[in-house]
Amino acid sequence: MTTVPTPAPAEDTPAGAYPGRRRQRRPRKQGSQSVEGVTLNVFSHAFLVLWVVMAAGPLIWVAMTAFRSSGEILNDPMGLPIAAHWENFTTAWTEAKIGRYALNSLVILAGSLTGTMLLGSMAAYVIARFTFPGNRFVFLLFAGGMMFPVILALVPLFTIMDNLSLLDTRPGLMVAYIAYSLPFTTFFLTSFFRTLPSGVQEAAMVDGASHTRTFFQIMMPMAKPGLVSIGIFNFLGQWNQYLLPLLLNNENENNYVLPQGLASLAVSQGYRGDWGALFAGLTIAMLPVLVVYAVFQRQVQAGLTAGALK
Repeated sequence: MTTVPTPAPAEDTPAGAYPGRRRQRRPRKQGSQSVEGVTLNVFSHAFLVLWVVMAAGPLIWVAMTAFRSSGEILNDPMGLPIAAHWENFTTAWTEAKIGRYALNSLVILAGSLTGTMLLGSMAAYVIARFTFPGNRFVFLLFAGGMMFPVILALVPLFTIMDNLSLLDTRPGLMVAYIAYSLPFTTFFLTSFFRTLPSGVQEAAMVDGASHTRTFFQIMMPMAKPGLVSIGIFNFLGQWNQYLLPLLLNNENENNYVLPQGLASLAVSQGYRGDWGALFAGLTIAMLPVLVVYAVFQRQVQAGLTAGALK
């Protein structure tokens, strides 16, 4: 009986075709990978440092220039203050009426921000937690409001405010701010309310709680991170709003809000040559925004990530 020898595997045969053979692994190049990681790390850190300089550099320059005299600013715009000129802040606060404009902004913002958060959270809660005919359509209406440019509504908005006798009044500006901020607030909170667990709401309804009590005592405390986040966004947007006050609140200078006051200050101090007071007014306007963001920074980050983590 003749025995046929088994042919040896060819050199180009895959190692997996024969179970007795082990696949040879190529050694990894640790040196090249470490060099690439270090290069990427250096590049990312350099980009972040450049971004911080570009973002914080102008703010620091404005704050330092506020303590300099007009002559120092004209001689060396990028120089450091030789002595602190506190009279710049006094001039901006009293003579330029920055204090009055800031108070007007705070009063108007207190009413408009409260109305925006209350109406936006109620509308978002109903859209997110209840099913009714037209639910999707109502949500799309609010979403479409974000895509509608405010500048296209200036003429009809002026006519409506004039017919309602709300021009050059604080309530009129509050209503305009609420209408301006409501679409984004409702859109944001609707997505957030949908992430909340429904078991707590159902348990409250079984225990006999009304819809109003369930909303204010149960759902709103659970939605606190989202409310804080959208509240800060609305605060920044309404605090820096200039176009709507320019249209609806432009007759009486004593009723100007802070952005209008800064524009008036820039014109008046530019003609007078009092650049120190101008930069002092800009510094005063920046302080509330920086303080609010510094205090609520963690709440903003928690509100933006809470919906993704649940």
